[in-house]
This record gives sequence, structure tokens and C-alpha cells, in this order.
Amino acid sequence: MAFPVQQQAKYWGIATAAFLVILWYLGDVILPFVLGGAVAYCLDPIADRLEKWGLSRIMATVTITLVAVLIFVIAILLIIPTLIQQTGQLINTAPDLFANLQAWLTEKFPSLMDADSTIRQQLVSIGETIQSKGGDLVNSVVSSAMSLVNVLVLIVVVPVVTFYLLLDWDNMVAKIDELLPRDHAPVVRDIASQIDGTLASFIRGQGTVCVILGTYYAVSLMLVGLNFGLVVGFIAGLITFIPYVGALVGGVLAIGLALFQFWGEWGWIAAVAGIFALGQFLEGNILTPNLVGSSVGLHPVWLIFALSVFGSLFGFVGMLVAVPVAAMLGVIARFAIAEYKKGRLYKGLTDQD
Repeated sequence: MAFPVQQQAKYWGIATAAFLVILWYLGDVILPFVLGGAVAYCLDPIADRLEKWGLSRIMATVTITLVAVLIFVIAILLIIPTLIQQTGQLINTAPDLFANLQAWLTEKFPSLMDADSTIRQQLVSIGETIQSKGGDLVNSVVSSAMSLVNVLVLIVVVPVVTFYLLLDWDNMVAKIDELLPRDHAPVVRDIASQIDGTLASFIRGQGTVCVILGTYYAVSLMLVGLNFGLVVGFIAGLITFIPYVGALVGGVLAIGLALFQFWGEWGWIAAVAGIFALGQFLEGNILTPNLVGSSVGLHPVWLIFALSVFGSLFGFVGMLVAVPVAAMLGVIARFAIAEYKKGRLYKGLTDQD
């Protein structure tokens, strides 16, 4: 006989509270395991495909690992140094960009740019703030990333955790299935399947979209000769998972830089704007429909709210788990609504089927 609903709610509430407490106290400790689990989850379909092609699980895992190491080495040698260099240059150039904007405003609207003008003072302040705070941010990130502990976590622990989780992924899923309450196993499996479908569509699909668009923006902007094109493309691709925000932020940043760099050369400015217009077309009509699909069920506002809340409460680890937790809560909420509509509370006494 199944437990009453009240008792089930108590147990699930205790489990949820325990999860949040563990996340709160062990955030920094479990970071490599969260990252390793996320990477293993994303790579599991590739391992399954390799198994269908005749490779054993261990050989599929080793093949994926070698390819990942090769990509990582290429990124370290070719991309990351340039990205860091351009980021530093962009921060140091910020005061000059605002000075150029100030000169243009002075020419077009002299009354707004008097010596004691609020707009002029704000432009100078913004440029100096970006330079000082941006430099401090880059220095802190670089110094933190170069610390021994973080290097060991990123280079050793995460790949090792990913390797073993990917190797035993199917066995772990089977073990968890054995531990499900027998009375509720079919319902739990159905909910888990919906959660997996949502996560697969969003994380794997949207992650692929982010990589493709980030690469497209970076390469295209560098080809037209835009300064800091790699940084702009990286930023636009990184936040593409939030609908329209990636293209909006990247487009405004790129067009703003293009206005200062190509002022008077309207063809190049139009080319930069066209790059983002084409990127939006590709994302909305080709990439997202084919790689993500239309049944993800994560509303942009809900996604932003989850990222804000979990990032504020649990830091970087919270941001990593925000999307999976938001997807789970979305699936559970839809299940609860469906059950509610089947019950007496919703139907009342008018439906006595």
C-alpha cells in the first residue's frame, strides 16, 4: 500500500531541503563533480552512438576523451591567449571609446557637453570605471585561474570525474532505477524521461547552438576586421541560450565598436549589422528548430529568474545547476497541473465520470 500523499510530500520535502543544504555548504567542494556530471551527461549520447557502431563502452569513452583533449590543447594554444589579450585591450580602450563618443556628442550637441554637463561627467566616469574595475576583474580571474587548486580541479579532477561517470553512466542509471519506490516507479520513470528530454533539448541542443553561433560571430567579425571581434563573438555565443539576449548584447557591442572604428565607412558598419541579422535568421529558422526543438518548455523569464536566484544563493555552482533544476521544476509543475485537472478539486461536483 502506498504512503499517504501527506507523508510522501514530507519525505520529498526533506529530500529537497537536504539537497539545498548540501549545495549551500559544499558548493566549492562539489564543483568538479557537478561539472564532470554535466559534461558526462552531454557526452553520453555520443558514447551510446559509438557503442552502436561496434565499440565497447571503454573504447568509446577513451575515444571521446582523446578527441576532447585534442580540442582542449588546440584551444589553449590558439584561442584562449588571443581571447585574454583582446579582453584586456578592450578594457584599456574603454576610456578612448567614451572620449570619442564625447567628442562626437560635443560636435553634434554642444549644449549637452559643457564642462559642467552631467552627461560629460558620466561618460568620463563610466570609461574610468570600466578600465579600473575591468582590469581588477581580469586580474582576479587570471590570478584565481592560475592558482594551484583551480588548475588541478580544471585539468585533473574534472576530466577524471567525467571519464568515470561517462564510463559507468548506464550502470548508474540502472542502479538508481532499482532504488525507486516500486509503487511509484512508473510515474517517476515517466517524469524522469520528460526531464531528460527537456534537458537534452535545452542543454545539449542549446549548447551546440551557442558554440555554432559564437564561432560564427567571432570568425565573421574578425574577417571584416572589427577590433575585439573574438571577444564580442565569445560574449554573444555564451549568452545565446537566453533568447534574443545574446544577439542583442553582442549586436549592440559590435555595432558600437564598428561605429567608432569604421565611422564614415558605412559599408563595414552595415556588414557588422548584417552579421548579427544573419545570425538571428540562422538561429531562429535553422539551428534552434533542428537542434533544440519547440517542446523544451523553459520560458525565457523563468530561465532568467532561475539563474538569478540560484546564482545569488549558491554562487557559480548555483548557476550551473539552475537550468537543470528549472527544467525539473517545470516538468514537475506540468505533471502536478495535469493531476490537479484530473481531481475532484478542479472538476468539482459537475463531473461525476
